[in-house]
Amino acid sequence: MPELPEVETVMRGLEAKLAGRVIRRAEVNRAGLRFPFPAGLAMRLTGARVIGFRRRAKYILMRLDGDDSVLIHLGMSGRMLVEPAGRNAAVAHEHIVLETDDGWRVGFVDPRRFGAVDLVPTAGEDAHRLLADLGPEPLEAAFTADVLSAALWAKRTPIKAALLDQRVVAGLGNIYVCEALFRAGLDPARLAETVVGRPAAKLVREIKATLNEAIAAGGSTLRDFVQPDGELGYFQHAWKVYGREGEACGQCPGPPKCAGITRIVQSGRSTFYCPRAQR
Repeated sequence: MPELPEVETVMRGLEAKLAGRVIRRAEVNRAGLRFPFPAGLAMRLTGARVIGFRRRAKYILMRLDGDDSVLIHLGMSGRMLVEPAGRNAAVAHEHIVLETDDGWRVGFVDPRRFGAVDLVPTAGEDAHRLLADLGPEPLEAAFTADVLSAALWAKRTPIKAALLDQRVVAGLGNIYVCEALFRAGLDPARLAETVVGRPAAKLVREIKATLNEAIAAGGSTLRDFVQPDGELGYFQHAWKVYGREGEACGQCPGPPKCAGITRIVQSGRSTFYCPRAQR
């Protein structure tokens, strides 16, 4: 599933082509994805001007001049294709198509259909049922060591699981939690309640640094993810632990002198870490 850096990259690509433009034509090719599309979605989008964009966690919000926002979730396999109108071949699993007044075409492709599209009043975005219970944005100044410490206080779950809880911090996923915990030197199985104060401060710094580096690199390419212009992200080449089982982590010599990067399963998901470098 695309994580925060991938969603941020997609949002920026859409913003570059759609902000300020009028949706000349909208086409909806099925009744819904993870849940039904709003009634009359194509009609409500046609003629609307795109005012701007916002990302909340792993959701994209496209704001329109009629005081509505289009909420987009890419799901597990969703991607947005941006290309000149009239030059595209037929695309399989393309469920929504938008064409702008200056000749761009945007298609939402989702083979597995776990994505979502909804309409929400712009003033009430944060009250939408998919957004209402989300925690703080990790890249905003308001996400501090004190805020994270308060969320982790008395939480007797592994720190990895706690960081994946979207009520603790919004938008973090498996890859970037593994990477941030390694950079912070924290064992993913360590109890969350012990990561307060100084450890929380270091973790907050590394979460922000990891996400910012990944966004600058265009995200990580996993399975179906590509940027809206078709370019592949390349942050996967900078992964320090994720997907590198049995290798040296850069802070230890690796096999045969030590175990190197280890893979364990937590809550049904792969965790990669270095037992020697993370405590």
